[in-house]
Amino acid sequence: MSSKAKNAPEAGAATPKPKKRLGRLLILLVGTIVLGGGGVGAALYASGWLDAGGEDANHPHLVPREDATSEQVAAATARAHGGHVDPRVFKATYHNMEQNFTSNLRGGDNFVQIGIGVSTYYDERVIEHLTEHQMAIRSAILMTLAQQDPLVLATPEGKEALRQALKNAVNGVLTSKEGFGGIDEVFFTSFVTQ
Repeated sequence: MSSKAKNAPEAGAATPKPKKRLGRLLILLVGTIVLGGGGVGAALYASGWLDAGGEDANHPHLVPREDATSEQVAAATARAHGGHVDPRVFKATYHNMEQNFTSNLRGGDNFVQIGIGVSTYYDERVIEHLTEHQMAIRSAILMTLAQQDPLVLATPEGKEALRQALKNAVNGVLTSKEGFGGIDEVFFTSFVTQ
């Protein structure tokens, strides 16, 4: 008898059915556990319970809005680490800088006087850092103002560019002093040039 004949099923004997259903169920179960665990982990990270990626636990954390779901927070937190904070998911905190800023503009014949406020989507530590390093931040803002061209500042585009430059100046000081910036927007509360 050949080896083929030995391995062939006998006529009339039932052939074993593959266990496809069990395999599919197992894959579905494992996939659900992995996705569910990832969602829970992301939500815990967003809430500050976990510190993923080796980030400093002392850095401020995003503050979710009260009506945001854990799934929204998890997804938006991932995007926020890429640089885009979703204001529909995270709560903004506003802080008005106490004194106006007055500086000569580039060229020395004109000056600007502005009042500014800032906003952050991060916890209270950002505002605490802002207050703690107020002198260095005021100096950076005045230096930024002194570099401005009066003709450019007269345009809406020039004012927008100044807002971005001030945001970068404030975040630069906070990053150098605390290792984290956290200011998302700078707003003008008053603006006078002459």
